Amino acid sequence: MRIGDVVVHVVSDGEFRSDGGGVFGLVPRVLWERYMQADSLHRVPLALNCLLIVSQGRRILVDTGYGAKLPAERIEQCGLKRDGGVVGELARLGIGPDDIDVVVNTHLHSDHCGGNTLFRDGVLRPTYPNAEYWVQRIEWEEAQSPNERTRATYLPENLTPVEEQLHLLDGDTPVTSEVRCVVSRGHTHAHQSVIVESQGQHAIYMGEVAPLTMGLERLAWIAAFDVEPLESLETRRRLREWAFDHDAIVFFNHDVRCAAGRLRREGKRYHVDVVALD
Repeated sequence: MRIGDVVVHVVSDGEFRSDGGGVFGLVPRVLWERYMQADSLHRVPLALNCLLIVSQGRRILVDTGYGAKLPAERIEQCGLKRDGGVVGELARLGIGPDDIDVVVNTHLHSDHCGGNTLFRDGVLRPTYPNAEYWVQRIEWEEAQSPNERTRATYLPENLTPVEEQLHLLDGDTPVTSEVRCVVSRGHTHAHQSVIVESQGQHAIYMGEVAPLTMGLERLAWIAAFDVEPLESLETRRRLREWAFDHDAIVFFNHDVRCAAGRLRREGKRYHVDVVALD
C-alpha cells in the first residue's frame, strides 16, 4: 500500500486469544458478543498486526508482536498461532532483520514488543541488530519499575537485550519528514501512535488507542487493560476526528477482520469501512 511516496505493509505476527472481559472492559457480554464470539474459555480472537513503513530510504517496523520465544505454557494459555511471524513476513518482502533501521514500540506490553528479542546461540539478543528501538522515555521508565498490575507484561527479556540500541523519546518525534510518533496516552501513560503524511495522503497506526474498529465506532468501549480509561476516551475522540478530517487510512493492530479501514460518518455516528491491503 502507498501513502503518497511512503510504502506501508501490514506484517502479521499471527493471532492469539484474550479474555473478552479484559478486551471490552465494562461493556456487558450481551452487547459485545454480537460482534465477536468467545470460545469455551471466554477468550476472543485478536490479531497481531504490525507495520513496516518505508520512508525516505528508512525501513521502520512498528511493533513486533509476541515473537518466537514464548514458553509452551504461555502459548497454550493465549492460544497463539504464528506462521513465520513478523520475521517471516518481512522475508516474504525480501527484507531481513539486519535491514530494519528503526523499531518503534507503541508501548512495552509483551504482545507488542515480545518480538524485540530472540534466542540466538542460546543467548537473548535483539531481533533487529542494526535498528534503533524507539520508545517513549516515560514508558521505558515505567517498564523498568513495574507494579503489581503491570509486572506480568513488562518483561525484562523483551527489554534488557535492546538497551544498547535504545532511543528514548520525550514526546512527539519525527522519524522522517513523512513519519512521526505521537503520544496517545490512555492505554499506558506514554503510549504512542505513528502517523504517516505524504503528498496530501494520511495514515495512522493506532496501536492500543483503538485496537479494534469498535474502538472508533463506540468510544466508550474501552478495555479493562487501559490504565487511564478516561484519557483513552479523549485520545480516541481526538485521533478519530483527525483521521476523519484527513480521510486517513487507519491501521488496527488487534482486529482480525479489519487490518486497515477508513472512517465514514452518518449523522453523529462513525463507521469503519475495510480498506483492502495491496
